[in-house]
Amino acid sequence: MSSRLLPRDTLRLATIGLRTRKLRAALSVLGISIGIASLVAVLAISETSKADLLATIERLGTNLLTVGPGESLFGEETELPAAAAARIRLLAEVESASAVTQVEGVTVRRSSYVPEEVTGGIAVRATEDSLLRTLEGELREGRFLDPANERYPAIVLGATTARRLGIAGLDGVTQVYLSGRLLTVVGILEPLRLAPEIDSSALIGYPVAKRLFGTERSASAIYVRAREGEAPVRRATALLPAAADPWDPEEVAVSRPSDALEAQAAAEGAFTSLFLGLGAVALLVGGIGIANVMIISVLERRSEVGLRRALGARRRHIAVQFLSESFVLGVLGGAAGVLLGAAATGAYAAYEGLELLVPPLAVGGGLLAACLLGGLAGLYPATRAARLTPTEALRSV
Repeated sequence: MSSRLLPRDTLRLATIGLRTRKLRAALSVLGISIGIASLVAVLAISETSKADLLATIERLGTNLLTVGPGESLFGEETELPAAAAARIRLLAEVESASAVTQVEGVTVRRSSYVPEEVTGGIAVRATEDSLLRTLEGELREGRFLDPANERYPAIVLGATTARRLGIAGLDGVTQVYLSGRLLTVVGILEPLRLAPEIDSSALIGYPVAKRLFGTERSASAIYVRAREGEAPVRRATALLPAAADPWDPEEVAVSRPSDALEAQAAAEGAFTSLFLGLGAVALLVGGIGIANVMIISVLERRSEVGLRRALGARRRHIAVQFLSESFVLGVLGGAAGVLLGAAATGAYAAYEGLELLVPPLAVGGGLLAACLLGGLAGLYPATRAARLTPTEALRSV
């Protein structure tokens, strides 16, 4: 009559070695958990960052286009005509357009005591009062340029500019120094993901730029908000060069800022594959550690194997015992690794201010990988233990 092990008996036998050799079992579990934690954290962090990027793209839209001067046939930089923005606004596919012109040779500083060469990487740009609406940006504090203040010495700071100038708020009258002139700060912008160059800018109205610095309306860039939908965006992209410069449309460059965010999401996917490979290497090392521990366990427990064989245990019983022990190590390491990976992702999301996202695939895949690796790592030690004859095993008693 054949005998068989009940599940509870198998589990009890599988944990004998773990309970009697706790430190060795803990180190084996640690090896697996590090590999699984790496895999889970890489997938979860990647998905968390990608979800934030996609949410940003969806919130800001993909219908913002940037028109700028390209290069001439001789490789020289070109300029956009002064009437380019007005012509672009006539297109049926365009909801709004706003020109921006960099004011050359002008620096912005907190006071006249700051050396002129210390610019902080801040650019002074003249713009229209429709810029904030076109970019769908928001104000952190104050107001944007409008017909009531764009003709007066008023200035709006980008988020990065305000930080570099040490201006946290607009309590009272706040002024900055522009090449010998004091201008009053009337607003501070929130960061603009699709127009980061505006973050490090100080914005003034075209009338002020013309009166104080002689700046003309030849735009450095024109931000265009096309109508919603992929088809209007494609038509607008095709029509913008000729609308901006009917004489030399090939010297006009049109780009879509949201493409940079989509490329960033794709790049993060590529890096995810690289880090997954590194995590797989760590997991393989953990599996080798389990195999090594199980082989040593077989050698140390030869007398136990011999005694069980002498008392009637079959080869398959011995194999199941050691294979189950290795499998339990893998399960414990997988569970610990998933928890560690989720905790690491949670810490990253909290630090970056993102919403935590742990894909079910990462959790299920991590546990499955740990179980399979634990089983595979125990195959050879279990087979070796099963092949021991009672007499051969009891010689070491």
